[in-house]
Amino acid sequence: MLKLSLTRAVAYIDRLPLFTRLAIVLAVGAEVLGVLPWWDVRAWGRLEPDEIGLATMYRTNTFPLIHTDVLHLIVNLLAVTPMLERFEAEHGTLTSVALFMGPLSTIPALIYVGIERFLLRANTAIMGASIWGFLLLGVEAIRHSRSTPYLVINGQQTIPTWAVPIALLLVVAVLMPGSSALGHLCGLGVGYAFGLGYIKFLAPPERVLRWIEGKLKLRTWLPYYVSVDQKVYGRPIMMPIIIHGAVASVLQLRRDPRMLKVPPYLSLLCILVGVAWLFLLPLDQYSRRTYISENALLPGQVHTYFGGSDQNVFRAYKHEVDELAGKSNTEVNDKLEPIIKGLGLKTARQNFTYHAAGHTYAGENLYAILQAPRGDATEAIVLVAAWENVKHEINRNGIPLALTLLRYFKRWSLWSKDIILLVTPDSIAGPQAWVDAYHDAHDPARVSSLPLKSGLLQGAIAIDYAQEGRFDSLHIVYDGVNGQLPNLDLINSIVNIAQGQMGIGVALQEMWHHDNGYPDRLRTMLRGMLKQGLGLASGPHSSFIPYHVDAVTLRPFGEGWQDEMAMGRVIEGSFRSLNNLLEHLHQSFFFYLLMQRERFVSIGTYLPSAMLVAANFTIMAIALWVKSGQPREAATPKSKTDTPAAPATAERDLFLPLGVVALIQSLSIIPLYLFNHAPESALTPLFALFTLLSTLLPITLSHLLPPTPSPQQQYHLIQSFSLLLLGMFLSTLATLNFSLAMITGLFAVPLSFLRPVASPAGKIVVGGVLLNLISPSAVLLAAAGYWGLDVTSVLREAAVGWQVCGTYSPVVVWCVWWPAWVAAGVVVLGERKGGKEKEA
Repeated sequence: MLKLSLTRAVAYIDRLPLFTRLAIVLAVGAEVLGVLPWWDVRAWGRLEPDEIGLATMYRTNTFPLIHTDVLHLIVNLLAVTPMLERFEAEHGTLTSVALFMGPLSTIPALIYVGIERFLLRANTAIMGASIWGFLLLGVEAIRHSRSTPYLVINGQQTIPTWAVPIALLLVVAVLMPGSSALGHLCGLGVGYAFGLGYIKFLAPPERVLRWIEGKLKLRTWLPYYVSVDQKVYGRPIMMPIIIHGAVASVLQLRRDPRMLKVPPYLSLLCILVGVAWLFLLPLDQYSRRTYISENALLPGQVHTYFGGSDQNVFRAYKHEVDELAGKSNTEVNDKLEPIIKGLGLKTARQNFTYHAAGHTYAGENLYAILQAPRGDATEAIVLVAAWENVKHEINRNGIPLALTLLRYFKRWSLWSKDIILLVTPDSIAGPQAWVDAYHDAHDPARVSSLPLKSGLLQGAIAIDYAQEGRFDSLHIVYDGVNGQLPNLDLINSIVNIAQGQMGIGVALQEMWHHDNGYPDRLRTMLRGMLKQGLGLASGPHSSFIPYHVDAVTLRPFGEGWQDEMAMGRVIEGSFRSLNNLLEHLHQSFFFYLLMQRERFVSIGTYLPSAMLVAANFTIMAIALWVKSGQPREAATPKSKTDTPAAPATAERDLFLPLGVVALIQSLSIIPLYLFNHAPESALTPLFALFTLLSTLLPITLSHLLPPTPSPQQQYHLIQSFSLLLLGMFLSTLATLNFSLAMITGLFAVPLSFLRPVASPAGKIVVGGVLLNLISPSAVLLAAAGYWGLDVTSVLREAAVGWQVCGTYSPVVVWCVWWPAWVAAGVVVLGERKGGKEKEA
């Protein structure tokens, strides 16, 4: 079938007329030229309303030949080529050149420019041959409506034939929000006018065309040229549609066994395109420069005064903090609380106790509230300084700097929001307990309530300044729990203040030296995806983000000439920007991938990659469902003269497959519970035992399945239901945690292509070796070994994230990925012999 399709495709391309070929070559050539760095062909040829003048009128003819990217080009060529080929075959090559390189491009372009410039007061640039496509659809719709005014649906409802392109335009506008509905509408309107004959006078007279052809002898030396006298009138592009007949054709096509060979290739194509899409994101054509969306922030617009005598105050506080090294949490708070009270602020404490992996995470938070002189205690900003950072290093400079800043802020009367100083014993459990209690979402048995509160939290900045001496640059940590991110405006504001105003370098994702090239952009993006996919807290800020409190952690690094006062001025500028806000940050992005401090991609650009990977599971699930309904071949041979008839759909027995899938899903609760509640000392033995039982479970289930008349059908249904659940979950998860959905989907890709194995040797190779190499346990072992970690520490961190922060990554691994892997094992290792058929 593939050979036949290629032969037909080559034959179709070989008979394309001259102008259609020329349009394809020009469009492809423009795309190739767009890669060249010294000429931006898109900026030169696109239709941009504000750029249209006498000297740039060429844009009204060049914009259909220029496209935003390769995918845009391919889709437009596939849609436009058949209609353009038919138009040229009916009107001739010279007429097609004169019309499409002239009025049929210029008129819709001028209409679009007029509407954009004078009515909408906008300047939206457009490009692409889709405007030709809708123009040709309009021509065909009008012509076909003369013979068939209405299209019949279900034998009863009718719609006007001329309205079909409008419905298609609306569908394209909904499915492709980045497309220009106005541009398509302009092309469609001109197509209607041409089809009705209102602008046919624009076509050159035939006698002139014959004279040109005769003088230049075009028919003799131009291949594929269509002359005026060789015009061919083929069948219309838009045919009458009787829905019940179309449904019958679709059903017959669905039962065609050749169609079942397509889904594996389509599934593989989705995977390859999804991965390729991901690796295209760091390119300039797919990413964007960062910008400030919230004008009220005004980052870097105020002069910062932190410094001078504050340096002496910082040194005094640092001396006090250095003496507390090695003291208990209570002793530290006993020392710090009088210092804060001495500033005239109200203070309070909060106790918390968490249990995870056999350990107890207990402590006492200390916090104080600086009431805003110009506020009414309805909004607040949080300054967090944990005693220990995530690496369990004492925050030797962070605590003194926070105290110094609080003392400095107390002297200013410009604050319209309260400022809360939060000192926690660690960077994970302490901030989580405090922010849970602040929003009354805590468990009173483990976390005590807050005796002192302020207003709605507008933002939070955590200081992680454990290194001694001066620093060179600033590392912004922004990953939240479960891959949630702060509003991009907060990060952009801090970058603007630190780099633009203070001259301090900024790094992301521990990329200490970033040259803004493709490799470093890709590495930064993948590091961010990995951290967001794990879903663990990366600093004190992570606990705030699930409550829609935009927060980051600032961590100095390197050896340079920047001191503590420079760090303080960055925080002062950031607090001044947050103080300007009249409402919560909402205008910029909450879903994004950062490639570099000034480069990002938004969810609309990167989401299709994960959706394509998830779609491969759904495609294979549907294909297996259809295959399960195919009847078994009859035992009696057919004569050569028999006429093949469409086979009836075989009856499906759903009870057993649904029961198997439900049983496997129920068993997934066991590893989820064990690994999140077992003590640390038992994690490694439990993991080894679970890995062994997971290996034996598919073998056991496959042998316990009762014999059925159609075992092959049962295995198809088991795998279909399993892949359907996996695809549905990953598609939904991609909108919440793109990175986790993408990582899980890529690891689970082999499950789409596993099939029952008949031979014993094949079962040993596929079921005993390959299947276990792609199991969640094997992947976890490989990942731990790659990063030089032991399995115990990985499982312990996952348990802490589950018990303390509410991380749901373990749910995805054990309740989504693992059941799909077990179901695939049952299918691969299942017996293919069935029971006896029941006689009617």
